[in-house]
Order: sequence, then structure tokens, then C-alpha cells
Amino acid sequence: MLRYTLMRLGVFVGCLVVVWGAVYSGIAPRGLGNSNGLWVVLLALLISAPISFVVLRKERDRASIQVAQRVDRMKANLDANRSQEDVADDSAHAQGQTS
Repeated sequence: MLRYTLMRLGVFVGCLVVVWGAVYSGIAPRGLGNSNGLWVVLLALLISAPISFVVLRKERDRASIQVAQRVDRMKANLDANRSQEDVADDSAHAQGQTS
């Protein structure tokens, strides 16, 4: 997941540099008043989202498989802990009834 996040950040930074260059060279329009920095960041986000969606598809699929496996492991551990508690509770009740 960290790898995917860093790759996505890299795509955004690349788009940010390209958009910044386009805005300051006059190819893309400038923001209104003091909002030029916000304009550059928003435009870079808008451009980087579909690029990362297409380019990072395989990495995103790998990350989602890892997350799903981790969730399954946590569920299995939780079920195992519950069954251990049930066994301990049942044996405690059985001890209490025989006395």
C-alpha cells in the first residue's frame, strides 16, 4: 500500500510541475487574484487522478489484494480468539456446576 501511495504521489508531483510550468509560461490560464497557487494544485489533482487510475491499475490491484488478505487474517484471528474465550467460558461454567 505504501508503494502505491508513493507512486500516486509521484504522478501528482509530476503533474504539478507540468501544470506549474504551463501556467507560468502562459499556456494555461492563471488563477484569479491570489488564488494562483490553489489553481495550480487543483488543476494538477484533476489531471493526475485519471492518469494514476489508468497507469497504476496493476499496483492498485496488488494493494487491494494485500489489504483483503490482511482483513481475512484479522477475521480469522478474531474468530480464533472468540472460540478460545467460548471454550474457557464453557469450562468455567462446567467447573461451577460440578462443585
